[in-house]
Order: sequence, then structure tokens, then C-alpha cells
Amino acid sequence: MNEVIPMNKTERAEKAVEYKHRGLNCAQAVTAACGDLVDMSDEKLMEITSGFAAGMGCMEATCGALNGAVMIGGLMKNGKGTVSSAKDMLRSFEEKSGATICKDLKGRDTGKVICECDDCVRNAVYAMSEVMNIE
Repeated sequence: MNEVIPMNKTERAEKAVEYKHRGLNCAQAVTAACGDLVDMSDEKLMEITSGFAAGMGCMEATCGALNGAVMIGGLMKNGKGTVSSAKDMLRSFEEKSGATICKDLKGRDTGKVICECDDCVRNAVYAMSEVMNIE
């Protein structure tokens, strides 16, 4: 799934949505679309992100798309300064999406969807791109 043709952040975000529509979970969709930025095989990226669907099960935790973006950032930085980058990605994602917790984004308890999965995936790619200075 790693793309060999350089993409800008908008193309990368749309590629992530495409992967989501192909059946990948939100974390997998983001990492698949950003896999060309890191030195890890597609298979390993899919394995490490496989448990981050539905906010790590039952929509209770952080959006999988945001988790995937933070993982890519950590790999890009070789784990150095990742906490700060993660904080910045979380803030950016929350500004764009309205929340960071899957059940809140999907309106599980309120019946009001704040942000659909496609937009969460896009917003995670945009947040990661901003923080990691990717055009």
C-alpha cells in the first residue's frame, strides 16, 4: 500500500479515505496513506494498527485515525520528541473534528455525529502533515 509517487497532504488525505472505503480501519487507513514517509513495511503497519479500530474497541478511546497519525509521527521522528508532536496533533485534530474520542465523534451517547469517519481520517492526515511539516 505504500505509495511510491510523492503526494501532497490533500492527495494523501483522500488516499486514506480510499483505504478506509476498501475496508481498512481508521488507523490502518491513515498509516497506509502515510506509509511512504516511514521505513516500515505495509504488513507491519497493518499489524500494529489492527487493534485501533472503533476507538480501540467499543468506541471508548481515542479515534483510531488520530492514533495512526501519531504512530506515523513517532516513526518519522525515531521516537524523539514524539510526546510533543502527539500533543500538537491531538490539538489540531480536535480543532478540525470537534473531539478526539471515537464515541463522542460518532455520537454514540448523544445521537449527534460530530465528525464522520471519512473526515476523521482526512483530519488526522492534515494534523500529522501540519505538525510534521509535510506539504
